[in-house]
Formats: sequence, structure tokens, C-alpha cells
Amino acid sequence: MAKVELIMPKLGESVMEATILTWEKQVGDTIEMDENVVVIATDKVDTEVPSPVEGKLAEILFQEGDTVAIGTAIALIETDSAAEVQASPAVAETKKTESKPSTVASTNGEMPAAVALDTSSSNRFYSPLVKSIAKEEGISLAELETITGTGKDNRVTKSDMLAYLGNRGNAPVAQPVAQKPVAAAPAKHTTAVPQFKTPPVSRSGNVEIIEMDRMRKLIADHMVMSKHVSPHVTSFVEADVTELVNWRNRVKKEFQERHGEKITFTPIFVEAIVKAIQDYPMINVAVDGDEIVRYKDINIGMAAALPSGNLIVPVIKNAAMLNMVGLAKNVNDLANRARNNQLRPDEIQGGTFTLTNVGTFGNVMGTPIINQPQVAIMAAGAIRKKPAVLETEHGDVIAIRHMMFLSLSYDHRVVDGMLGGSFLRRVADYLENFDDKRTI
Repeated sequence: MAKVELIMPKLGESVMEATILTWEKQVGDTIEMDENVVVIATDKVDTEVPSPVEGKLAEILFQEGDTVAIGTAIALIETDSAAEVQASPAVAETKKTESKPSTVASTNGEMPAAVALDTSSSNRFYSPLVKSIAKEEGISLAELETITGTGKDNRVTKSDMLAYLGNRGNAPVAQPVAQKPVAAAPAKHTTAVPQFKTPPVSRSGNVEIIEMDRMRKLIADHMVMSKHVSPHVTSFVEADVTELVNWRNRVKKEFQERHGEKITFTPIFVEAIVKAIQDYPMINVAVDGDEIVRYKDINIGMAAALPSGNLIVPVIKNAAMLNMVGLAKNVNDLANRARNNQLRPDEIQGGTFTLTNVGTFGNVMGTPIINQPQVAIMAAGAIRKKPAVLETEHGDVIAIRHMMFLSLSYDHRVVDGMLGGSFLRRVADYLENFDDKRTI
């Protein structure tokens, strides 16, 4: 009997690790080819991992809740094939490292317990994967601080950890790893992030303790990180969208009959945003140290509320290549599958600009937080009938118009008020000048 490794799959360009949620098969269970073995999670998407072969689950290498790097074997499946499948280099390297006994002892001579590593007192950022490796290898925070990082902003990477562990047994216990000279390479500009402790919360009295679910924890961390990284500025404009509303009301029934799709306001907003980005391309950028990365593709993220109350941002890729029908199909498909937890990992990645519709909840405006590493996010408020002054050839008159507020939060490191304000005004102009005689 040969053993085949079930590998943690690659789930997107920027995804380097995933968390095991549920083992659907247990040791000894028979497995058909392509039958689901385990459910994993990356960022905000849950994904089932099928078996590449027919056989029996021989060994589970990681438990539920463990975070595992992509390319790593997570289980072994016994099969009748003639030869055992070889591990990939990354897997082999990991296994070689893990086979070496740890030589760092605690003060009483015993090996340190594999408890969760608290890095809140550190000035350095450590990824969940690095902290997971440190936990498994019994590396204390003090020891972790001595490891030289070769990643962006001198962050410790998986490769740094594996290299360190490979030499750990040959080094004296108290000997720190030599730091690289500062002058070895020009450092990119970084923004200092203040360290703070959250205020204490009283749990006495009539209270209920609710544990955050995994997605809410991710959202909380992402929002706090975004406010630390980007100095936020928010601009507002009010737009008269009467012609747009009248057009939608007139064509929505025919649109659905002809194309099989509902026409909401979201694809109309996305179309206006795409046109404005083409006019002001420096909104479609990201900041990498002291460099600005300008994206040629326009990928619009659309924030969607889930039944659980959490938030997810599926992305319309290459939105500039889609007409109104294509945008409507994409918006409806992504929104429906988001609510049913059917999005693929790559469908929530790669966004270059984000739209959030706070008007869905009856809010007239909002000050959204930037979806890193983007530099801007626009909020669309509720459309309401209001009295407004209209200029006519016979003088000014007051009329009932459909009005809405648009707000843009932007990263003041690279987007100044002129660019941010001009871009937002241009979006409003495209909405206000919508052709109410447009065909579908």
C-alpha cells in the first residue's frame, strides 16, 4: 500500500496559508476520488478539499483550528497505487525542520509548552504562520525577536523561520542571531505604528459574553490595521440622480425579461466609478513602502453584508471591460453567492477600489474605512426625494428631486484633497448626467 499526501492547496495569488475548519473524514474512513475530505478557510471564504485518489485516510497531520502553509501535507491517504508520491520541496523542507529536536529549554530544564504566542508587547509584526511555527517549535517571544527578517519592512517570513530552525540546534541557547547591518540594503520608508493596550472592560453585572467568530476577528484586525496604516480623509458631495432613477424605474421590468437579471443601482454606480478612475487613474493605486503601484486593471470590490451580520467584499474583475448588462450579471451573481457562502477565494482578492452602499440600510452618508492595500473607498448613501433649486431659462425654481450623498475616504499619504475631491465630484457628474434615453 502506498501513501499519498493530501496537500493544502493554493487558494489565490496572495494566500499563503489556510486554517483547517472541519475534517469530514476520520482516520480509517474510505475515500472516493474527488470526495471532500476537509473544509479549510482562508480570509473570509470556506473551501472544501477533495481527495486526489481513492483509498483510506491513514493519518491526519493537522488538527481542526490549525493554520497551515499552502503546499504542506495535511493528511496521508493509503492507496493501491504502485509507488508513494514524493513530497514537494516545500513540504520536504518543513518536515526536515520539524524532525529536528528543539534545543531551547526553559529555566527548569523542561521543553517549553506549545502555548499561544502573545506578541502584543512587541514592536514587530508577526504573521499567523510565523506565530504558528514559533508555537509548534517552542520559540519564546524573546527568542523570536532575535531572528533577522528578510521580508518587507524586515518582517520575519516562513523562510527565515525555517532557516533559523535549521541552525538552531548548532547554536548556543543564549546566542542571538546576528542582525544584518542597516547599510546592507536601502530601507523603504515605513510609517511608525503606535503601540497601545485596549482599555479594561467590566464584566460585572447583567452582561452576556459573545465570542467573536473567525470572520469577525479578521474584520476587526483588518479595520484596526487600516486605520493605523492610512491617514484617512473623507470628502462628501451631494448628487441629483433624478434622471438615473427615472431611467431605472422605466426599464427594470424589460431589463429583467430580456437579460434575466435585475437591474439595481449598484452596477450603475460601478460604471460611474470606472469612468471616473479612467479620468483619475492615480486613485487606482496602492502604496508599497516609498513606491506607488498603479494598477492598469480596474477591479471593483463591492462590500456585501452577510446574513450573519459580517461583511465580505467580492471583486468585479476588469470592470472597465463590461457593459451595463455584464456589470449587472456580475453584481447579482457575486452578491447571491456571497450570501450563500459560495464565493471562491480568488473572488475576494485583487480589488483596486471598493464601493460600499450604506444607503441599503437607510443611511444617508458614511465614512468608510479603506480596504487595504487600496487607497480609496466610496460610500453611496440612500436616495431620497428632496426639494432642490433648479436653474432654468426662466429663473430658479424649487422642485422635488431624487438626491443622494456620496462620500470618499482616501489615503492622505498619496491622495490629496484635490485628487480625492475631484474624483468624487466626477463620479457625481457621471451619475447626474446619466442618459435617461439610454437603451438596454
